[in-house]
Amino acid sequence: MRAYVVLFCVLALLQGCYWDRLTDNYDSAFGENGAADGNALIEATGRDEESIRRINKRLQELANEDEPTYKMNAGDEIEIRVYDHPDLGMITRIGPDGTIGIAFMGQVRLSGLTIAQGAEKIRAGLAPYVKNPVVSITVREVQSETATIAGSCAKPGVYGISNSTRLADLYAMAGSSASRLFNGVTVDVADLPHSIIIRKGEILPVDFIKAVNEGDTLHNVLIRRGDYVFIAQRMESSVTICGAVPNPHKRLYEPRMGLIETLTMAGWLKETHWSHVIIIRDGLANPKMYKVDVDGIIAGKCRNVMLKAGDIVYVPQDNISEYNVFVKKLMPTAQLFNLVTTRLTREALLD
Repeated sequence: MRAYVVLFCVLALLQGCYWDRLTDNYDSAFGENGAADGNALIEATGRDEESIRRINKRLQELANEDEPTYKMNAGDEIEIRVYDHPDLGMITRIGPDGTIGIAFMGQVRLSGLTIAQGAEKIRAGLAPYVKNPVVSITVREVQSETATIAGSCAKPGVYGISNSTRLADLYAMAGSSASRLFNGVTVDVADLPHSIIIRKGEILPVDFIKAVNEGDTLHNVLIRRGDYVFIAQRMESSVTICGAVPNPHKRLYEPRMGLIETLTMAGWLKETHWSHVIIIRDGLANPKMYKVDVDGIIAGKCRNVMLKAGDIVYVPQDNISEYNVFVKKLMPTAQLFNLVTTRLTREALLD
């Protein structure tokens, strides 16, 4: 049965019956009461007033967050002083196991402790041997406070950060955009509008252009330990299709590329696919999503949807019952990022 559906779609494309039935503009296809007659676009999410308010509120929350309490960890260099006992003082680096060696006490675990907690732990350990010990700890170098930047930057990797390191600073540490030769000319390959920052599983609603190029402090957020920054690669000429299709892949964008043609090139839909297809546009930090009635297009009741360069066509499995459940589950989380950046294999995309 599937082979007949695919064959039907291919024949329809060859006959050109969809070329004059394309929806050229997503946004104009929607009125106050939903999609216009004959339009396969049933529902759109994102970039409305509520979404903008949500983004501004979250950015303000990030700006007002208290600085997280520093805790010592492996690799950090510290100086320990014991008042009136210089022989017990030392400059040392916390070992990979989170401990340091101290006279009378042996190996002492400091990893995960604040400076005050560490000083008290050492004081209590020395008390049986030293009368009224007064202990202080000074952090000389922090190596455990790191963030990762990956993707299309010149020097991706893990970088040490301080409590004043911002997104633009981390991007500069990584050498800014990577470059490549194109028609004999060196060009930047970083795509800042589609780049993202992930913190504890959440994609922060940061505009990289405002952060890096304009220095907007609301978007140029302070980098925290464990942050993951992904610099996207310029992909103006590609479209991604993934999910419940036999052949998830990226393909070159062509003018007047429609949804039905793209699904056909991916082997059409699996039997377990959801009743609608999702088109994701405008990046992952604040994506715009469209629910599309594919069956309506095939039945000739709706117009085919024209794709744009950079679009992501996602075919969910049939265990997603409602569109709003899907949106809440993926927006804005690292799961959405993993969905489209994990290698395009059946196992990776459908887990």
